[in-house]
Amino acid sequence: MALDTTHEAAGTEPHGEYHQDMSFQPRANRIGLWLFIVSETFLFGAFLSARWYSTGTLKPEHLNQALALGLTIVLLVSSVSAFLAETSIRYNHRRNFVIFTSFTIAMGLIFLGGVTIELKEAIISYPPETPYGSSYFMLIGLHAFHVVTGLIGLATVLVLGLRGHYGSKDYWAVEGVVKYWHFVDLAWVIIYPTLYLF
Repeated sequence: MALDTTHEAAGTEPHGEYHQDMSFQPRANRIGLWLFIVSETFLFGAFLSARWYSTGTLKPEHLNQALALGLTIVLLVSSVSAFLAETSIRYNHRRNFVIFTSFTIAMGLIFLGGVTIELKEAIISYPPETPYGSSYFMLIGLHAFHVVTGLIGLATVLVLGLRGHYGSKDYWAVEGVVKYWHFVDLAWVIIYPTLYLF
C-alpha cells in the first residue's frame, strides 16, 4: 500500500504499468506500406514477364491506340489530383482535399469505363484463348482490380474527411491511399507500352 502511495506522490506508475509509446507508429506504417508495394511489384512483374515470354514483341494490328493513350492521360491527371488532395489535408485545407479527392475518384471511374469499352473490343479482336489475348486480359484484369481497390480507399478517406477526420497532424490514411494510387498509376505506365507499343 505504501508503495502505491509513493508512486502516486512521485507522479509515476507502479512497475509493469506504463503509457504506450506510439511515436514509432507512423514510421512502422510507412515501412509496412512500402513492403506491400514491393510485393505488389513482384506480382505485376510476373504478369509482365509472362507477356514477354509468351508473345515477345508481337501485338495485334487492331489495338485501340487512341483509347489507350487517353486512359493513360486520365490516370496521370488523377495522380496529380491525388497528390494535391494529400497536400491539401496536410495543410488543413479540407475543402480542397474534398475537391481533389472527388476529382481523383471521377478520373478513376472514367478510366474503368474506358477499360470496359476496350475489353469489349478485345474479346472480338484478340480473345483470351490467343497468346496475346491471354496476356492482355490477365494484365488488364489485374490492374483494373487494383484501380477498384484504390477507388474504395479514396472513397473511404473522402467520407471520413467529410466527417471531420484528418488534419495536419493526422493524415496517414490519406497518405497511404494516395501512395497506393500512385503505384497503380505507375503500374499502368509500364503496362501501357508493354501491351500497346511494343
